[in-house]
Amino acid sequence: MSFCLDVSSPVLLSESCFLIMMDRLFPCWTRPCVYRWATTQNFTISEQCDLGVRFFDLRIAKKPSGDRVYFAHGLYTLQTVKEALWELACWLQAHPTEVTLVSCSHFYHMTDSDHTQLVNYIITLFRDKVCPPQYTPTLRSCWSRGHQVIVSYDDQQVAVQHPQLWPPIPYRYADSADPQKVISYLEEQKTKGRPAWFFASGLNLTEDGQYVFCHPLQSMRKMTMKALSQLLQWVSEQRPGPQLDGLNILCCDFIGISYFCSLVIGLNHRPVAKARE
Repeated sequence: MSFCLDVSSPVLLSESCFLIMMDRLFPCWTRPCVYRWATTQNFTISEQCDLGVRFFDLRIAKKPSGDRVYFAHGLYTLQTVKEALWELACWLQAHPTEVTLVSCSHFYHMTDSDHTQLVNYIITLFRDKVCPPQYTPTLRSCWSRGHQVIVSYDDQQVAVQHPQLWPPIPYRYADSADPQKVISYLEEQKTKGRPAWFFASGLNLTEDGQYVFCHPLQSMRKMTMKALSQLLQWVSEQRPGPQLDGLNILCCDFIGISYFCSLVIGLNHRPVAKARE
């Protein structure tokens, strides 16, 4: 959801104390800088769906003032959670054989009441389209039951109270600005085996304060563009399946500026090796 970050919003209170202090003293400098580095997508929910995206990593936050719930990535978004989920529901209504995974996480400044309202909204909005974790979903089983949305919820306490919600989906990412370190990290994770259910492997590059300071004219988009050829080459060598090194969900920033989506979709047509006994 970082395609619609609000450059006029305050920096998220969960960020570093130094960044929050700088935002209070020099917001005209701090917020545009955070905006450049926190923007990781350029397309709306519907446009991402049209490109082939089927997994959404939604970081949810409530502003210190007001009742509405937004998304957040360094800054708050312009679009609310309800608006984005409604857009997704409309897209699914128009594409009844498509299945999406929605991962709700982070939950900055959320109260128990906020969680209750959010979950109730999700369940009411998608209704019978929600696939509960009691099923092992395949495309055919989802089609036969009319399931189109798998919702994971990172707050375990809330998730266990609602049988429609899946537990958190593990997200593997290297927390590095170096594409080689990202690839090495993902390769190392493959040797450790795979979780029983869904899991995501992130090709996302991550900056820190020192990197931003040393590259004042750069942005997340520019950093990603420079690394894309290496990252996509690694993707092209992967395959899905139950084997030890098989992958499940692949994530990348700025999916609209490369052939990432078509490359990942193409992996599904590769022969799947059988899992070892």
